[in-house]
Amino acid sequence: MELRDIEYFAMVAEHRNLGRAAEALGLSPTALSKSLRRLEKSLQAKLVTRTSKGVELTTEGDALLARVRGLRLSLHDVAREVSDLAQGRLGRLRIGTGPSPAVELLLASASAALFKTAPRVTMVITVGRPDPTLAALRDGELDLVLRALPVQLDESLVQEPLVYDDIVVIASATHPLTGRKKVTIEDLARQRWALSPADTVVRRRFNQFFEAHGIPPPAPVVEFSSALLKLRMVAASDLLCFMPIWWLENQPPGLSLVEIPAKEMTWRRPAGVIYRKDAYLSPAARRFIEILKATAKEIAAGRG
Repeated sequence: MELRDIEYFAMVAEHRNLGRAAEALGLSPTALSKSLRRLEKSLQAKLVTRTSKGVELTTEGDALLARVRGLRLSLHDVAREVSDLAQGRLGRLRIGTGPSPAVELLLASASAALFKTAPRVTMVITVGRPDPTLAALRDGELDLVLRALPVQLDESLVQEPLVYDDIVVIASATHPLTGRKKVTIEDLARQRWALSPADTVVRRRFNQFFEAHGIPPPAPVVEFSSALLKLRMVAASDLLCFMPIWWLENQPPGLSLVEIPAKEMTWRRPAGVIYRKDAYLSPAARRFIEILKATAKEIAAGRG
């Protein structure tokens, strides 16, 4: 049984006349008759009977026509699904990410834009540390990674900066350094700190500021990864922290935090997308990368 013969039969059933059906299909009546006989032979059933006015469907023909209508709808659905897949309007995105206000804003905004034009796309977002996240990307368990950059990559991965986190020194509004117009690295070396773990990118960059001035980095009084807990602890003490300025602009109610004017310790950290260099990238993933780039430009324009 050929799909073409089924389509020709449906046209005959619609026109109830071989001549008119053949004309609509751009076939000769002989070719259409051959197709109809071929279909009847494959089904081992008579589908039409000839009348003085044209043709009438047999009981078997009526049953097949009912199925053909459903088949046409199914074929339409398949064609639409294939088109949606090809255009990135359908698919499942597996995304890895890490803690970064800039990345979270970018991911949330870009996802909203994607869902407006591609509501059938679904996402699985995994938050984790760089090494296991990038390993999952290399192994094909993730499609994309969004996180702070730069990351030490091998040749199999590509990273594209999109947005930035401005990381500054933050303290309670009552901290002694808040009254100064300028704070030096030497001043900061004498302070008490709440810092990220030693193996994080932010902590390593923190240490580099002091080492560049020949000063041993201050040891933290407290060390942990929770941003919110760190802010609450700093707001209630004489501790300093080194965190994205986003937290100042969006600090939780009840906290009174300020930026310490330490220009020598201001770091603009890039963040962006990482993906496999030569591996297959689904249309949905490619579409999302385009939206990420457009959204990043809108975020940058809004800040400007």
